[in-house]
Amino acid sequence: MIDIFNNFFRGKRILVTGHTGFKGSWLSIWLHELGANVIGVALDPYSEKDNYTLSGIGDRLLADIRADIRNGKLIKEIFAKYQPEIVFHLAAQPLVRLSYEIPVETYEVNVMGTIHVMEAIRATTSVKVGIMITTDKCYDNNEQMNGYVETDPFGGYDPYSSSKGAAEIAIQSWRRSFFNPDDYGKKHTVSLASVRAGNVIGGGDWALDRIIPDCIRALEAGQEINIRSPKSIRPWEHVLEPLSGYMLLAMKMWNNPTKYCEGWNFGPESESVSTVWEVAMELVKNFGHGELKDTSDPNAVHEAKLLMLNINKAKTKLGWQPRMNMQQCMNLVADWYKRYKTENVYQLCIEEINKFTSY
Repeated sequence: MIDIFNNFFRGKRILVTGHTGFKGSWLSIWLHELGANVIGVALDPYSEKDNYTLSGIGDRLLADIRADIRNGKLIKEIFAKYQPEIVFHLAAQPLVRLSYEIPVETYEVNVMGTIHVMEAIRATTSVKVGIMITTDKCYDNNEQMNGYVETDPFGGYDPYSSSKGAAEIAIQSWRRSFFNPDDYGKKHTVSLASVRAGNVIGGGDWALDRIIPDCIRALEAGQEINIRSPKSIRPWEHVLEPLSGYMLLAMKMWNNPTKYCEGWNFGPESESVSTVWEVAMELVKNFGHGELKDTSDPNAVHEAKLLMLNINKAKTKLGWQPRMNMQQCMNLVADWYKRYKTENVYQLCIEEINKFTSY
């Protein structure tokens, strides 16, 4: 595998929460291939077709643990047992529309779960870097044309978005109160950051209410593809784009603990910002068949129509930038879904990571 991180992750103990999820499975595969000892902590995967399940990554990890991040005592015990050096916290209730149905659970997982992970970090002296994954929806979205910058206020209309805004406020508080860079080396030895990605797409995602899985399910069933928010604009990016940013940030934080412990946006270039309809059309074009149907409902629960991220900070201060344009991204997405039924999915993921890093 092409290693764009100069062997940094080899031999390191890295704990990933939410490793059975879409982003978590890709991150775990990538870290494992780079020689890291990965400890996965998560609930069961969403479906038997998930990337985690089909790739078999769980069998390759140092530990593949089922645990609920709402159980703070258990999370602390896992940290104490495995003594991780780097933590990527991805476990979440990640769906906007579902959050209207389970608002309390959404807050328990996304806010208190994040706090439990930070408390486990605080109780475990081996941890040097903590990267807390939130979302682009953590910002107070007034549907402005300019992309949000890291210092914009947090907020959120729906329970999901607001829970992530609340998580960001908690992360900021823990950083100031317990992981303050001014106290590094005196009161603690932890560098803590939060990261906010755009609308992440890629192979192995089967979640409900996400455009790519919805399209694939319809294509495989020979049905029309229902598009509920055709004109909504999102910062689409392949899953490997933000993951490369999280990993680069972890390396920078390890080497310079007080310089990078803050919030970071990892989104696409502005030309990759497209409507839901355009993304679905691109996928249909890639598959060579499929019909789209506008099923937008004026009485549906509120979902933001416009959302964009400003990524200048990551570009200038980290030297990170997106590797793929929209066309390359969609080609890679379609490639996975065309091949997963007949090929070794773990090898398919490695092939796609290698392709991504070669851009």
